[in-house]
Amino acid sequence: MQEVYEFLKKCGTYYLATEENGQPRVRPFGTVNIFDGKLYLQTGKKKDVAKQIAANPKVELCGMSGNEWLRVSATLVEDTRVEAQASMLDAYPDLKKMYQAGDGNTVVFYLKDATAVFSSFGAGPKTVKF
Repeated sequence: MQEVYEFLKKCGTYYLATEENGQPRVRPFGTVNIFDGKLYLQTGKKKDVAKQIAANPKVELCGMSGNEWLRVSATLVEDTRVEAQASMLDAYPDLKKMYQAGDGNTVVFYLKDATAVFSSFGAGPKTVKF
């Protein structure tokens, strides 16, 4: 999990894929945090992505750095604890302009049953599960 976290941080921007009515939806994301031994991401409850995750929590993340890339398949689980939200916002203080822990809009999800595959142009894939 730590290796996945570090790679996503290095990417800066990664892409989150959800599904809506059978149609894939992909958008850039930038939040990633470790809290309570789990890997988290954050968004706003009012956004379409949060509604798509609520309807189908199976997602994929993909990021690239240099000639290496990472693909993660997981189920997202909402964590309603204010402490989890606060930890994410402390890790990304610029988000505090738009979100506050416990504001009813901030939502954090942790990755459950994750399979991460690291790949590159020069080596075979490496799989990590957490």
